[in-house]
Amino acid sequence: MRTFPVLSAVIATHNSERRLVPVLSALVQGVTAGVLSDVTLADSGSTDGTATIADAAGCNFFKGAQDLGLRLKQGAAQGRGSWLLFLTDGSMLEEGWPREVLAFIETAQRRGQADRLAATFRLAVDGYGLRPRLGEAMAAARLAVIGLPAPGQGLLISRRYYDRLGGHPQGSKAERRLVARIGRRHIHVLRPRVLLPETGKAPEIIPA
Repeated sequence: MRTFPVLSAVIATHNSERRLVPVLSALVQGVTAGVLSDVTLADSGSTDGTATIADAAGCNFFKGAQDLGLRLKQGAAQGRGSWLLFLTDGSMLEEGWPREVLAFIETAQRRGQADRLAATFRLAVDGYGLRPRLGEAMAAARLAVIGLPAPGQGLLISRRYYDRLGGHPQGSKAERRLVARIGRRHIHVLRPRVLLPETGKAPEIIPA
């Protein structure tokens, strides 16, 4: 019988009620595929229905530090998985993501590269017209020019590698600083896309 790697998802939240439902719905694929073990919402003190949604979806929910980096590190410690998947509260993975994630994990482990490789997803921006397409083009340019994904594109990393890097550093730019520490040569771009909501501005491509 095939043994699947165990994956824990970590999402930092703050008044995320409206954005969370499609994000968590997309993660159900990972549970049914036997890839995703648990989901942790690392909250900074939401006053809306975020906790209620977490409870209904069977997620771990805790109120962590206000500092984003510390909160993400606390969330990682809550998970049971040997691999970690960091997403934002608006990162909705498209159909078929568990198969690609599993293939990456199995390949990395088979080649002995699990402690020095990470992965991200291609980015798509929800909506019609020029602005969403501009956001996608800027995200692609970020990857092409500096080789680093935007925070909303997600980060897949083994717990062992994450711990060796010291986890997320402190500060509001913790996600960018962690991927910069990993380095462009060690981040693989998976085929599935992550769909981000249109925010009225394109995703940032500023280096960490």
